[in-house]
Amino acid sequence: MELTDSFYIGYISKTRGLKGEVQLFFEYDDYSDLELDLLFLEIDRKLVPFFVEHIQLQPNRTAYLFFEDVDHVDKAQPLIRKKVYLPNSKKPQRRPDDFRMTDLKGYWVIDRVHGELGQISEVHEYPQQYVAVVIYSGNELMFPLNEQLIVSIDRESKTLEVDLPEGLIDVYA
Repeated sequence: MELTDSFYIGYISKTRGLKGEVQLFFEYDDYSDLELDLLFLEIDRKLVPFFVEHIQLQPNRTAYLFFEDVDHVDKAQPLIRKKVYLPNSKKPQRRPDDFRMTDLKGYWVIDRVHGELGQISEVHEYPQQYVAVVIYSGNELMFPLNEQLIVSIDRESKTLEVDLPEGLIDVYA
């Protein structure tokens, strides 16, 4: 399987115990909806299949799991920091009206005062809020994504109109 035939869900963050158990950290939002019987780990730029023997989902975006034929910590150790993928055929379908702040990545940001600022390169999720990152004048401009600052979202033209606080853009210029 090629990378183009798959989607990224997270990475192996650490081992647990001596029997080969590993911790998978999910960067995919709807991880509880995923079918996790067969995972693909990126090893030397190739996707290698690993059959899941047992998995236990945790509420903190992680899961503890055992892979078949990985029965000792020495076999699990080389898997740390490996990216984990699933085939595109196992990607859960979202409703068209299911829009999330993380979907704003790639949108063009237009400020009411300063005009076009640039394209959102990242959307960071923090416990209290989401923060957008835009490369503006060679620097990372970061601003919260909340109702007070967002004027409108145009999904068709992929634009986000904002009214950023006075002086915020000057800090990054």
